[in-house]
Amino acid sequence: MIKYLTKRLLFMALSLWLIITATFFFMRMAPGNPFTSEKKMPPAIEANLNAHYGLDQPWYVQYGEYLLRVVQWDFGPSFKYKSQTVNQLINEGFPVSLVLGIEAIFIALAIGVTLGVIAALRHNKWQDYLAMIVAVLGISVPSFIMAAFLQYIFAMKLGIFPVARWGTFMQSVLPAIALAAGPTAFIARLTRSSMLEVLSNDYIKTAKAKGISGFNITVKHAIRNAILPVVSYMGPLSAGIVTGSFVIEKIFGIPGLGSQFVKSINNRDYTAIMGVTVFYSIILLVSVLLVDLLYGLIDPRIKLSGGKKGE
Repeated sequence: MIKYLTKRLLFMALSLWLIITATFFFMRMAPGNPFTSEKKMPPAIEANLNAHYGLDQPWYVQYGEYLLRVVQWDFGPSFKYKSQTVNQLINEGFPVSLVLGIEAIFIALAIGVTLGVIAALRHNKWQDYLAMIVAVLGISVPSFIMAAFLQYIFAMKLGIFPVARWGTFMQSVLPAIALAAGPTAFIARLTRSSMLEVLSNDYIKTAKAKGISGFNITVKHAIRNAILPVVSYMGPLSAGIVTGSFVIEKIFGIPGLGSQFVKSINNRDYTAIMGVTVFYSIILLVSVLLVDLLYGLIDPRIKLSGGKKGE
């Protein structure tokens, strides 16, 4: 276990270094600079700003200083918001995206797994067809269309939920549903396929022959094994949802990390772009590691070294 974790942590450190390096040099190769959008800036002032932020230093000096700051968990000052650091921007935006993401993940798991199980248990019946129609719609309809539809029906016509803004539970419901629509459909299809495969196994037939109730077979035997593909999907899904959806946050006026990232790109805020990218990457790498550990707990046959017993 310790050996496995050590290998994974070293792999995560290497991956993170590659991401930091690629992001740093891509930003340096991009045309313009953080002060390109400033109007009629005298050359002397721009030179002072470059010196203040260290942009007049050779690339290897800037690269080395940035790596050192990241190790110290310091992403530097924001080029756009002069009184704030990138760490402050992340600290303000991430809790909002985290709450929205947790709600969306809960919705996606609860509805997706339920639809998938029902579709598998009622294979080739109207419940199966209905669940898959819902799944296809969830995958096919873009999130911004789903968001606009929800706002029109449930906010403007029925008046049940607020149209936009953030701060109360009611304001979080519609964006969470819009954010969860795609993952819900994908989880439903994954669960259905996996359940159909599991239900055809001999040990399920044996359990039925022994007279075990259908409920116990489904809950205690089938779902536990069928849920493994969903668990493997949860790693990248959690990272993507928890770090916020750019489009959903923009449509609903939510001050999350996704909105901060879009603003930093529009403002050519180099340090903010790099800081948020590194933060996203860390969450993704940690999520994948946690999912792999959870995989081993759900199915003891899977060794954490990556193989199975007997192999």
